[in-house]
Amino acid sequence: MTRGHDDDARPIPIRRRGGSGEPTDRTRVMPVQPVEQPPRHHAPPTAHRRPAHPAASPRPPRRRPRDGSPGRTIAWLLAAWLAFLVTVPLIAWWRIDRVDATPDTRAASSSGSTYLLVGNDGRGDLSDAERRRLGTGSSSGQRTDSIILVHVPSGDGPRALISIPRDSYLDIPGHGKNKINAAFALGGAELLVQTLEQRTELRIDGYAEIGFGGFAGVVDSLGGVRICVPFDMDDPKAHINLKEGCQMLDGPNALGYVRARYSDPRGDLGRAERQRQFLGAIMDRAATPQTVLLPWRWWGFTQSAAKGMAIGDNTSMIDMAQILLTMRGVSGGSTLSLQVPVANMNYQTPAGSSVLWDEGAADRLFEQIRSGESLVAPS
Repeated sequence: MTRGHDDDARPIPIRRRGGSGEPTDRTRVMPVQPVEQPPRHHAPPTAHRRPAHPAASPRPPRRRPRDGSPGRTIAWLLAAWLAFLVTVPLIAWWRIDRVDATPDTRAASSSGSTYLLVGNDGRGDLSDAERRRLGTGSSSGQRTDSIILVHVPSGDGPRALISIPRDSYLDIPGHGKNKINAAFALGGAELLVQTLEQRTELRIDGYAEIGFGGFAGVVDSLGGVRICVPFDMDDPKAHINLKEGCQMLDGPNALGYVRARYSDPRGDLGRAERQRQFLGAIMDRAATPQTVLLPWRWWGFTQSAAKGMAIGDNTSMIDMAQILLTMRGVSGGSTLSLQVPVANMNYQTPAGSSVLWDEGAADRLFEQIRSGESLVAPS
């Protein structure tokens, strides 16, 4: 047993002998020195002691992708392509000519938006070689080859392209009665817009015009446009000899197809229908991956369209986008392809053979547009 402190000491008897040599009863208590105890360490029980873990190996540092890694290269290429896709139309937009197409006297605003799309058959911007290649002849002055109202409703109704025959006999402000084609020749876009607003009572919200050279260039920039020719068309004046059936048309043949009138038994009405058909085919072709994903083709299409185009001074990019979307809808059937109702295709006037509208049916059509009533396809 380990010895403790002083209070635990036991007396040790010591006998002394007296003089006689006998031990005495007196005892002396000797103190017992305490034994120094070693420090105690209270270690936890072995059963609860956690096993020692080896030192965790350090995590290797995350490697940052190098500048030349495939992922980063693809991201840069995608960003560059998107920038190109957006920038190219903006460049084309600022290259388009502007014309005065806002008359002083305007019709009241109507439901939705209505734009005027004009095909200009003026030859002034064409070289002699271009005139020979396109077969346009050498007539001077400016005339309209096609006049189309583009209507975008404010509600859920269908969009519409509505052709105005260029020989329509109408009252031209300040010039009396004449073919509507004369309005463009006499006063350009401004007088043409004023003439149509006066007759239809529709506010024309934007104006776009494309010339012969621009039209052919757009088709060639797309690598041609597929069109279904409704019948054999041998028309020396339009410089075409096309067989019935679906086929790819290049720029000169496409231009002849939309200009031909003498080889079409329906005359100007048939030509106007082919023009609407072809506008839809062009926009359908322009929206394909073969055009958008190929930089040289996307550049060629947008710049060719800008080269031969003019827009009104009050026409915005949004207006132009609405026109193009409406054109594209012709191929898919979401856009109605209409014609102003006609009563007589060979109406004799002082200006020669003209087109006489069916006044009652035409007025009902324009009233539907003004009021926002949904248009329906003719039965």
